[in-house]
Amino acid sequence: MNWARWGAGAAISLLLIGCASALPSPVRRASWSPAVAPATPVAVTPVALTTPARLPRATRIALEGQAIQGGLMLGNVPTGTTRLTLNATPVRFASDGRFVLAFDRDATATATLVAERRDGSRVTQAIAVAPRAWRIERLNSLARISQPSAEFQRRRAPELAQINAARAKDTGAQGWRQQFLWPVTGRLSGLFGAQRIYRGEPGSYHSGVDVARPTGTPLMAPADGVVVLATPGEFTLEGRLLMIDHGMGLNSAFLHMDRIDVREGDTVRRGQRLGTVGSTGRATGPHMHWGMKWWDARIDPLLLAGPMPAAE
Repeated sequence: MNWARWGAGAAISLLLIGCASALPSPVRRASWSPAVAPATPVAVTPVALTTPARLPRATRIALEGQAIQGGLMLGNVPTGTTRLTLNATPVRFASDGRFVLAFDRDATATATLVAERRDGSRVTQAIAVAPRAWRIERLNSLARISQPSAEFQRRRAPELAQINAARAKDTGAQGWRQQFLWPVTGRLSGLFGAQRIYRGEPGSYHSGVDVARPTGTPLMAPADGVVVLATPGEFTLEGRLLMIDHGMGLNSAFLHMDRIDVREGDTVRRGQRLGTVGSTGRATGPHMHWGMKWWDARIDPLLLAGPMPAAE
């Protein structure tokens, strides 16, 4: 297995995993495709994941899914590949040649995937990354919030250290191969990518999806994984924070939880109860905030989980 990985993100990029609530933001192979959604909800239909054994091992890179800002793709490397890079950055791939890659919310319009093979040949594939029309709210009468106080920064430093350490853990989880589920169902109250502009100065964009549900609503694992962070207390922004590694650099973060029912190191299965929805930390009301990253790229959970099913 190729264990090269993307570098760790700067600590400041983790300052907001996505606490701020924001109101409503091709290459395709085989039969799996994360559904595409613009900055406003649309009807999308996820399709079952094709088993890796049925994918071709060819002399070209096989990709599945949508190349779009905030989106994720799966693929297979050509036979004999020893190294894979995306824009010259190493990408891990499994022993069966399977890999995952994703595009940040602000990804540029083009990307280049290169597979280097044992015989010295190289397979290069250009990817056109589709843009998204993000929901932008311009507040010309309000100034951006001032810089954090020294006391906040003092408290925040060890929290960011824990978050960084959690994201750096390599658990070997296999959830990245699965079709993701919605951890809770309900009204989408905040969409990925939404952003406010204060007198011409951009604020942080909303880096996850919010689902408004009452405190105590059960929250389920969207895919298999290993718990890499389960805060015993509350972080200043995220409140009770749970992070799950799905493998290959793909992870989920659940903020503002009322209760966490799993512990660090636990292996969790798709659909397993993780805890309950809450409003701890910096939150205006009870909701689930679900953020996802692939290494340094922030991605849209809506594109992986598909259309919101009816709440039970």
